[in-house]
Amino acid sequence: MRILILTQYYPPETGAPQNRLSDLAQRLKRAGHDVTVLTALPNYPRGEIFKEYQGRFQIEERCAGVKVVRAWIYATQKKTFVRRLLNYFSFVFSSIVLGLWKVRSQDVVIVESPPLFLGISGFLISLCKNAKLIFNVSDLWPDSAVAMGILSNKSLIYLSRWLEEFLYKHATLITGQTQGIVDSIQSRFTDKQVELITNGVDVRAFGRASNSNEKSRIKDELGFGDKFVIGYAGLHGLAQGLETVVQAAGMLSAQENLLFAFFGDGPEKEKLMRLADDSKLTNIRFYPSQMSSLMPMILASFDLALIPLRKLDLFKGALPSKMFEAMAAEVPIIASIEGEARELVERAQAGIAIQPENPGAMASAILQLYQDREQLTVFGRNGRRYVVEHFDRQKIAENFERLLQQQCRPEIATA
Repeated sequence: MRILILTQYYPPETGAPQNRLSDLAQRLKRAGHDVTVLTALPNYPRGEIFKEYQGRFQIEERCAGVKVVRAWIYATQKKTFVRRLLNYFSFVFSSIVLGLWKVRSQDVVIVESPPLFLGISGFLISLCKNAKLIFNVSDLWPDSAVAMGILSNKSLIYLSRWLEEFLYKHATLITGQTQGIVDSIQSRFTDKQVELITNGVDVRAFGRASNSNEKSRIKDELGFGDKFVIGYAGLHGLAQGLETVVQAAGMLSAQENLLFAFFGDGPEKEKLMRLADDSKLTNIRFYPSQMSSLMPMILASFDLALIPLRKLDLFKGALPSKMFEAMAAEVPIIASIEGEARELVERAQAGIAIQPENPGAMASAILQLYQDREQLTVFGRNGRRYVVEHFDRQKIAENFERLLQQQCRPEIATA
């Protein structure tokens, strides 16, 4: 098949969509398909075009054998609503231009949402290239933007919901990353094919760093020594509610052997650093965002991984990718989360699930596992075993490939 993946986010940027989509593109390429990625010039999460890409409207390159076409985007460090819209729609415009100009005929166009507006590009490109439109939903938008307080204008909410409905109706296949997303879309569009394609993890890459000797070496390299490391690696954004972690660290400041390590960037990072500084906490360290290739090593340095989200009904259907990565690295987790993710942690017996935005419960769970190393080990092993069986990216890619082939050759569905 000739496959176009349309996404605003892609490596060398770091983050869950970037890692997942680049992994999928490479696996589809290795399976023998002609894969092209149409994406924006790298700018996330810094809010500025990466130095090596500045001054260009478009650039073509090969990344791990996959053709990548990069288009101009309005990058900004100011996250006002108007600037967010300019950021989104600038890439909608440039991706349409390059999609029609630089991309040849395709069999399928896979659109990654959010941002929902990118579906406009996907629809027009699929129409002009005579391709099937596949809409992959990793976050229900505009519902999530409304719940987070990012979108409040009634007219814009109405237009966004109209666009969401239009795109779902014109997609030949909709895929959702969680059962909650799938159920929500299926309940509103009963005549559409909606399939669950979860996030996952490269279980082999994360397994190599999980043995005890390797963990000790990595901890020494990062300067952790013999500290018990409670780690968070990922976006420092509004959705995560990371101030809960800082508050829990404050409650445990008397425990001298506990160290909280934050890896990543995002709009809330400076606020978190100020909060830790104002509270005079010496048991917290902040590190910049790291390349995805280093994440297995970084996670292996954690004794315990934190998976927090804010207490919103919307997030009851969330399955954070960082949860799978920690489990694959054999690191037990504390999931400050409700819904699907909580059920998964409890089903896998991979850690402790607590109420979101409850620093007292988080501090108590951390102390419990710090004092029970045997349980810590059991949780780690259980987590790895579970993701190997259920969330191996190779198996997920093979299932997605089968769904794409069914769209191009319907006879496969009944074979």
